[in-house]
Amino acid sequence: MYGILVLWGVVTVVFLLFNILPGDASRMLMGQRTDISSINAVKKELGLDKPPIIQYLGFLNDISPVSVHDYSNKNSYWYFDRKKYPGAKIIFRAGKRVVVLKPPYLRRSYQSRREVSAILAEAFPKTLLLASASILLAMIAGIVLGIAAALKKDTLLDKTLLVFSSLGMSVPSFFAAILVAWVFAWLLGKYTGLPMIGSLYSVDDYTGEVYINLKNLILPALTLGIRPLAIVISLMRSALLDVLSKDYIRTAYAKGLKPVRVIVFHALRNALNPVITAITGWFASLMAGAVFVEYVFDWKGIGVVIVDALEKYDLPVLMGSVLFIAVILIITNIFVDIVYAMLDPRVRLS
Repeated sequence: MYGILVLWGVVTVVFLLFNILPGDASRMLMGQRTDISSINAVKKELGLDKPPIIQYLGFLNDISPVSVHDYSNKNSYWYFDRKKYPGAKIIFRAGKRVVVLKPPYLRRSYQSRREVSAILAEAFPKTLLLASASILLAMIAGIVLGIAAALKKDTLLDKTLLVFSSLGMSVPSFFAAILVAWVFAWLLGKYTGLPMIGSLYSVDDYTGEVYINLKNLILPALTLGIRPLAIVISLMRSALLDVLSKDYIRTAYAKGLKPVRVIVFHALRNALNPVITAITGWFASLMAGAVFVEYVFDWKGIGVVIVDALEKYDLPVLMGSVLFIAVILIITNIFVDIVYAMLDPRVRLS
């Protein structure tokens, strides 16, 4: 229920934000030289001629899986059009009104006239792959390096990792993307063989065949994973040092258990709680934070879709992308709570 309230708040803010922006969406869609009658026709089609409160309620009606529509009047703003809502099912009818169960409708792009849900469905797997690769790199390398820093406290290795962690948390993603692309694809390109730009799919210049090119994933994933990697190293080090100072760890050593067994089976599990929370939380943030990285490396995911929509003033795509990312954040936070309760029984008791 809390997630639903948060999502409703996001929907409201997004609607208000994009409806007070300067510019006429209908004129953007038809061009600056079009006539007034065409502009008015487009406004009527998109519902832009309605009062803001009616537009807001219509927007809520479209994105809600359960919505209310007018079943009889085709000219009504609330008319139930089966072409507009494919797969919808009428679950209740009262006179001219019907209650419909349907997938959320994110409307159509002003520019391409494609459904926003189809645009996002095409771009999302690429962003998901990029975020998953980045968080996997951060998780594995961060936990290993964090453990090494904790076990080698105050040594050169520990101090080096602390400096890297501080730098990694400080560098903005767009600057890191430009720096990584310049170093590994421009200066060292003949040694690394890595391209500066490229998406998941590449096209053969001779045959025209489309194939998956995972080499293009390396630099964007490395760039996007720098900040979560730095955070995981710092958290893992701090959490493990705190756990190793506990009485039950000293008791385990006193019983004659081997250091490896004490660290793996006693210390590491308790030290992983804040790290797991950070990793799962960062996964959702990477979905939103991939905008700059995708744009620099031309990785055609949701980030590129958002930038293109901003340039073209394509409001439905912008609003749909923001809401899509908000849903992912909410679902991920719920998942974090479940995982945290599984790892720490004290959370279930509270």
